[in-house]
Amino acid sequence: QLRAQNQVLKKGVVDEQANSASLKEQLKMKDQSLRKLQQEMDSLTFRNQQLAKRVELLQDELALSEARGKKNKKSVEPSSQLSQEQKSVFNEDLQKKIEENERLHILFFEADEQHKRLEAELRSRLEVLEMDAAQHQAVVDSLTKKYTETIEKLQNDKAKLEIKSQTLEREAKDCRLRTEECQQQLKNLQAALGSRLEESLCIINEKVPFNDTRSSRYNALNVPLHNRRNQLKLRDLAGQAMAFIQELVTALLNFHTYTEQKVQIFPIDSATDTISPLNQKFSQYLHENASYVRPLEEGMLHLFESITEDTVTVLETTVKLKAFSEHLASYLGFLRKILPYQLKSLEEECESSLCTAALRARNMELHRDMKRLTAVFEKLHTYVSLLALPSTRPEGLLRTNYNFVFTNIATSLHGFHDILKDISKHYSQKAALEQEVPTATQKLITTNDCILSSVAALTNGAGKMASFFSNNLDHFTTSLSYGPKGGAEFISPLSAECMLQYKKKAAAYIKSLKKPCSDSVPYEEALANRRVLLSSTESREGLAQQVQQSLEKIAKLEQEKEHWMLEAQLAKIKLEKENQKLKNSLSGHLTETIQEHSVLPNIAEQKKETTEKSLREPIKSTSLVRNLILRVPIRVTNCSAPDVESREDLIKTHYMARIAELTSHLQLADSKSVHFHAECRALAKRLSLAEKSKESLTEELKLSSQNITRLQASKLFCNDELMTTKRSYEDQLSMMSDHLCSMNETLTKQREEIDTLKMTSK
Repeated sequence: QLRAQNQVLKKGVVDEQANSASLKEQLKMKDQSLRKLQQEMDSLTFRNQQLAKRVELLQDELALSEARGKKNKKSVEPSSQLSQEQKSVFNEDLQKKIEENERLHILFFEADEQHKRLEAELRSRLEVLEMDAAQHQAVVDSLTKKYTETIEKLQNDKAKLEIKSQTLEREAKDCRLRTEECQQQLKNLQAALGSRLEESLCIINEKVPFNDTRSSRYNALNVPLHNRRNQLKLRDLAGQAMAFIQELVTALLNFHTYTEQKVQIFPIDSATDTISPLNQKFSQYLHENASYVRPLEEGMLHLFESITEDTVTVLETTVKLKAFSEHLASYLGFLRKILPYQLKSLEEECESSLCTAALRARNMELHRDMKRLTAVFEKLHTYVSLLALPSTRPEGLLRTNYNFVFTNIATSLHGFHDILKDISKHYSQKAALEQEVPTATQKLITTNDCILSSVAALTNGAGKMASFFSNNLDHFTTSLSYGPKGGAEFISPLSAECMLQYKKKAAAYIKSLKKPCSDSVPYEEALANRRVLLSSTESREGLAQQVQQSLEKIAKLEQEKEHWMLEAQLAKIKLEKENQKLKNSLSGHLTETIQEHSVLPNIAEQKKETTEKSLREPIKSTSLVRNLILRVPIRVTNCSAPDVESREDLIKTHYMARIAELTSHLQLADSKSVHFHAECRALAKRLSLAEKSKESLTEELKLSSQNITRLQASKLFCNDELMTTKRSYEDQLSMMSDHLCSMNETLTKQREEIDTLKMTSK
């Protein structure tokens, strides 16, 4: 818009410049013509003055000549002729001067008129130009103000954009970091889920012989997921429903009992007169109400007791609902049985002489209300019996119809509440009218009050029950229709019963497996010991290698044991042969040699013990003892018994000490080598860990350097963009300032021209 306005202003300025140039030229031409006219006028006025003086002189001369002519007419006849000629010449010259003066006056008048007209035109033109200049000045002022405002706005926008670019850079950096973290987490999750999927598929393929969820018959035996919260909620709801049923049962008992009393005392009191057979039969049936109403409370109590925390409560498993439905059916039969008698009793009451028209109308309203009450109980029994079908015949009610049945029960309960409100209203009106009867007794009034209180209790209980069922309708629909995983429903009540048995067995088995957990290492201590465990000399791998070496040593010792056992057997055989050879010559020393050679089995047993304790004691080499023992029989043959014993003891002690010293040195060297090997392995492990950490740090350093270069590049790019925008803004500002300067110059020029025009006009 500014550029378009700028172009328009440029065109206007150019047009004004062209107009001002043309006006300048016209003004110059007019000025020149005016100067010429002024010069001519000046010359004419000067000539006119000269001629006027000349005329005055001539007139003076003429007057003088006329005066002289009168005196000297006669004497100056020849001179008169001369003056006549001069007069004619003067007259002609005067006539010419007069004509010229007249012509000059006309020219002067025309020039004066033209000058006035030109001055008026120039004044009007000047006023127009002043108005245009004022308008242009106003436009220029408005444009300068507008341009300054736009410049300030652009500068503010520039500052805001710089701040926004900085915030966007920070947000972009945070977003990059978050995206990198999310990508890494996504990769880790994908890898973990892939490994778990492969593992689960392998387990399924290897361990699962068949998929029982494919068959509805087998799937019905699977135990569904236990929802303890759902069970507790259902038990709570069942408890609330039982409380409402108890209130309804109490109110129904009172209503039927007080109705029986009412039949006994109105319209005919049984204490004073006999009532009609119809009312007798009606009161007899009403007297049996407890046997039909009490089972409703008992059935609801059994249903509540069947819903526990450990069971799976669905319509297929709530077998007690069937009993409650049967009790409701028996109560419905009771209502159907007493309904005709109740209606006939009301009609008989209407026919009595004590019944007024208003009372008859109330009785007919109660007549209709009792029919509606029985119809509502029939609906409730129908829907409750439908809910009891899944526990006996699952095909009788599909799960898709559960919501429909529960909704209809809620609407029936609301209808039951509405009917009871009508009964309470009509009965209160009936009781008020009966009190006005002259034969009304206090007993009748009290009975009516009791009936009204029982009806009010019935109304309150029915309202609570209807609101309770409506509020929990969704929970009933969802919680009473879940089943095994992967299946839509239970096949039969038998399968549901089997599922509950399996659930009890599984719960008992899991309970038997539960054992108190041992105290674990605290988390902080485990974190503190992690580095020690990673680089400890007693790490798992080092201990495994030590165990392997110990097992190899045990195997070698076992081989040596077997070898020495064989050598001991050979030594025994050689000893027996030597004993047989030297039996005759060395009979006295035979027993001693036998005792000395009997040391061999003891040495074998000692070797066995050393092999069993090889993991804790150093390895003992017995090669010198073997040589000593093998050489003993040869030396025994040439020496006496005491010398042999002393020599053997000395040799044995010497070599045993030497063997102990060597084994201690060997054990020390072995332990040092194991220690040094473990330390070397720990150092190697630490070195590998350090190299891994170094590699990870180098990778992080590379990533950080890449991020730094990327951020620097983005920073340079943003700086370039900011510089380009800054330059564009500066160019626009310079152009606008140049334009304003040019407009100011043109305005100053126009002002100068106007001033010059004013001066010239003046």
